[in-house]
Order: sequence, then structure tokens, then C-alpha cells
Amino acid sequence: MNPRPLFVSNAIPYVNARPHLGFALETVFADVIARHARLRGRPVCFAGGTDENSLKNALAAEQAGVSTAELVERNAAAFQALGPALDLSQDVFVRTSVDPRHRESALELWRRCERRGDLYRARYRGLYCVGCEAFRDAEEGRCPEHDAPLEPIDEENWFFRLSRYESVVRACIERITPSFARAELLSLLDRGLRDVSVSRDARRARGTGIPVPGDPGQVIYVWFDALAVYLAGAGDRWASSERVHVVGKGVVRFHAALWPAILASAGLPLPDRILVHGYLTVDGKKISKSGVSVDPFALVDRFGTDAVRHALVRHVSTTRDGDLDAQRIEAARTADLANGLGNLIGRVTKLVDQGCDGRAPVLGEAADEHDHELVAAVRALPPRIDAAVDRFALDAASAAIFEVVGVANRYVDRTTPWVAGRGRESRLGLLVHALRIVAHELTPFLPATAAAISARVGERVRHGPPLFPRNG
Repeated sequence: MNPRPLFVSNAIPYVNARPHLGFALETVFADVIARHARLRGRPVCFAGGTDENSLKNALAAEQAGVSTAELVERNAAAFQALGPALDLSQDVFVRTSVDPRHRESALELWRRCERRGDLYRARYRGLYCVGCEAFRDAEEGRCPEHDAPLEPIDEENWFFRLSRYESVVRACIERITPSFARAELLSLLDRGLRDVSVSRDARRARGTGIPVPGDPGQVIYVWFDALAVYLAGAGDRWASSERVHVVGKGVVRFHAALWPAILASAGLPLPDRILVHGYLTVDGKKISKSGVSVDPFALVDRFGTDAVRHALVRHVSTTRDGDLDAQRIEAARTADLANGLGNLIGRVTKLVDQGCDGRAPVLGEAADEHDHELVAAVRALPPRIDAAVDRFALDAASAAIFEVVGVANRYVDRTTPWVAGRGRESRLGLLVHALRIVAHELTPFLPATAAAISARVGERVRHGPPLFPRNG
């Protein structure tokens, strides 16, 4: 076990609209990482929040005919409500427009870079994508990420000497990013890092943002601002923890290039790992707040929290784009949770209730090849999960649990423990043991389900209604 405490965060979202399922995917991934570390005995700080100092939010408010403060407050509340809806175990939630911890972190980060001599004023002429909140080099004046027109900008801003930190950024990319994300990032370095604008004209920003110290006509650039949220969330734990960011592939360049350079300038420790996930799609189209959108609250209301969590983790590739819709969630709930896990729980608890009067049988020695197969599968489960989580393959970790469920269901079929006779109690004892291990290892993935299973297979085994009733 890694002895260091863990700080894990997801990227904070703009609040120009309500949450969509793509953001739910990222927060559930980060939650699994956090819960798994806690399960293995590590102190954990899991931080989230909302990115509220953004021109995107101000423009969305104008379009909706409400004040920026009203829109931000309403949508930020929806993002906070996603925590209990998805059973997230966040320790810290930072709203960047109202949390004093964040404002001080952003200002302190700015002052540190300024003292280092890495901030200066200069004129910028270029094309700006409001969707990315970034200047972009793109052909034909369109953003390749958002397929939207770019806005020509000509103004004087504060710049950060990113070019000074090329060696730091290169080493960071090679050390902390997954291999599939490195090629594009390293190609940026091969073209040479240029200094970047890290402030915006306050009027063009519609008054949103934290004013630049000593220059109230400028506000701190939203990405410089937003990255500082990790320091606000971690507090004094930043330096002592293993620092892990869970982010989508669309924002990895900010986390793997700009963020390490800013931290190096400020004299602060760099991230240890950046875990990059793919996009969630519906019929091959990327889910987004402004395009194809799927409401996670509606899915939770329809299928339940753990059914949604299960579909996101088990049936979407952790690191590649994956397609998901209501039909797929229903299919996963039926096949894996009702027919697989739920069926196993019902069979075992009923057999123990009827054959052992609810008393949990003692685990005996493996007697035949069927016993040995189940014992081996159960014994191998924790290290398999550890290895998969460590390489950020949460889908593989979840699959390992349901493979054991499959082995246990086959064991019931093959050994017929409903037939009284020699070895019956020993086999039921092995099945109860298997369910206890499954429940324990399932905790990071489906916390409520894991707790319900544990309650049914304690010292007394309780048979009850199905955890996942079949529809129809």
C-alpha cells in the first residue's frame, strides 16, 4: 500500500448549463479512485467544485435573460446536488466565485509567479474560442474541439513565461501522463512552447473573474484561476499527498503543460499523476452541455444511483470514448445486477435461511475442483482490482468483480447446495464468504449495494426482497 495520503480531484466544470452525463462519468471515476484508496487504508482528500469565473457563464446568462449571479447560483446548486445523487464521497467542494479559500489560492499563485519574474504585460492579437476559454491556432477560423467560429481578439494582457519551463513540462508529460495522451502533448513541445496570456480585459470578461493584483482593469484568466482550485481544495495537504487529477482528454493540455509550469514558477510541488478518460457519446456524438445532453438526474430517478454508476464504470471504457444511453443502462442493470449479482444474493441467502436457519456456515476446506475454482477466484480478486485501479482501468476492475459473481453462480449450479447431504454447509459457507469479499471489493464502485449485501451476509444471514427487481 502507498503510505502517502491521496489527494484526488476531477476537473471543475463551467456552470453555463446544468450537469450532463459526461461530467457525471468523470466524477464517478474520481470517486472510485478515492473510495478504493480509503478501502485500502489510505487517508484521502477528494475535491470537486465549480468553475464560475468564466465568460461562458456570463454569455449564457445574457442569452437566458438573467443576471450572471443568478445563473451561476442556480447551476452551481445543480452540480452540488450531483454529489448525493451519484453517492459521491467528496470531502471538499469549492465554488470559485464565492469561496474565499479559492480567491486567496488564486491570488497567492499569481503573486508567487509575479515574484519569480514570470508575469509581464504585452499585446495579444489572435483567435479566441469561448468554448475552450483559450486562444487557438486553427485553420479557417474554427475551433477543432467545439467546431465553432473563433473570435478575433486584440488587447493587452498579462502573459506567463511558459517558454521558460519547457524542460519541466516535457519531463512532467513523460512522467505523469498516460502513454496514449503523450504524443499530441509532446508534438506541442516540438513546435516550441510560447508564453501564454493569463489575464483578460475586465470589460470583455463582463466583470466576471478575480481582478489582477494592482491592475483592476484585468481579471485573472479562467484557466489560471480554475487550476488554483486544486490548491484551495487540498490546502495544507497539497505538499504531503500523492496528487492525482482525473480529467477528460479535451483539457489534458492545460493540466499537463500549463499547470505544472505555473506550479514550478510558484515553487510548489507538481502533480504526481494525470488520469485521462475519453468522451462519453450517444450514437457516436459527444455529450456536452451545448450539444447532445443527457440528464444524469433523470437516469438516477429511473434506474437508481448504483445502476447508473455501474453502467458508467463497467460498460464505458475508462480511457477511450464510449457510447451510453438509457437502453444500455437498462441492459446492464438487468444482466449484471439483477440476473447476476442479485440472483446470487437471493439464491445464497435463501439457501442459508432454509438450510441453516439463517446461521452463517463456517468456511471449510476446499474439497473438489469446483471449490478450488471459486476459492482461487475470490482470493485473486483484491490484487486484480488493485492492479486495474492503479493503471486507471476501472472498467477492468469492475469486470473482475462480476467475473467472480459469474463463477459463484456457476458454483451454485454445479454443486446443488439445496440438496441436503455431506458438504452442503461447507459449500454454503464458501458462498457466503465469496459474497462478503464481493461486497467489500464492490464498495468503491457501488457503495449502497455493497452495504446492502454486507447487511445480508453478516453473522446472521438474512434473506430479503431482491436488491434489483426485474422489470415486468
